[in-house]
Amino acid sequence: MDRLQALTAFTRVVESGSFARAAERLDMSVSSVSRQVSELEAHLGARLLNRTTRRLSLTESGQAFYERCVQLLADLDEAEQVVTAASIVPRGTLRVTASISFGIRYLASAIAAFASQHPQVRFDIELSDRPVDLVDQGLDLAIRIGDIGSQALIGRRIGIAEIICCAAPSYVAQHPPLSTPDDLRQHACLTYEYSSDGNVWRFADAAARLHEVKVTGSMHANNGAMLTALAVAGAGITIAPDFIVADDVRAGRLVRLLPGYTPPAININAAYPSRRHLSAKVRGFIDFLAARYAKDPEWRLEAAAGAAARRGAVRAKRAGVAAR
Repeated sequence: MDRLQALTAFTRVVESGSFARAAERLDMSVSSVSRQVSELEAHLGARLLNRTTRRLSLTESGQAFYERCVQLLADLDEAEQVVTAASIVPRGTLRVTASISFGIRYLASAIAAFASQHPQVRFDIELSDRPVDLVDQGLDLAIRIGDIGSQALIGRRIGIAEIICCAAPSYVAQHPPLSTPDDLRQHACLTYEYSSDGNVWRFADAAARLHEVKVTGSMHANNGAMLTALAVAGAGITIAPDFIVADDVRAGRLVRLLPGYTPPAININAAYPSRRHLSAKVRGFIDFLAARYAKDPEWRLEAAAGAAARRGAVRAKRAGVAAR
């Protein structure tokens, strides 16, 4: 038995959820992958996988062994890169997870740009607003908004999201005005399933004093874009990152509320499992994102206004030159 090949086959079966998908990824026959896993179990004297006609699941021993295999294969890949030019050239499959709204609107274009610079990197992308266990799912990297979610992860800030409290003009016109955050108690607020603060919204005033208010409302969702769509339709007030609501605020479909009170900004983090060495593909992609989002990210309202003003100035200058 080739132990390294067997470890790789077992790991890919767990990540893929089936022998057939693992065989496709490894460019091997299903019977060969199944045989290697069976030989590995025989060698270890322990069952690693529970097999039924419908699904595969790890045994308790299999879960512990899988976690060590992931680390072992990652260390082996790192060791190979150290002694080859690949130590500075990202290559291989990068498995990334991110929230749905940020992933579609902003991460997709970043991935495309990075892939054009590094054609040896393949991407396997999972979008979910629910926090995903990176080790359990065999993922390399998570883009997390706010808390990275686990002490077993290392986080690096790659950007900042401003939080905006807003509602549709139609809602504002039909409801009592808001002077302070406490007034939110009398309004229909749209609440988010995965908020670390629950239904408590926080604001800072001009003197940096913190104001907390527990909000209520009849509409609750597990996706920020859905809450934004409800707000645009006049269903209530939302509090959301600028990368979700910026376009609607610019277009006037939503208006900012409570001037003088600002919700605390949150970090956009790249989170990855705690390992002594990062592969070139993970390190390179994190560095790329940090540089891309370092200044005036495209979702920032003020940055967009400044960019529009600069474009207008350029057009005016060109028009003046043409007139002369």
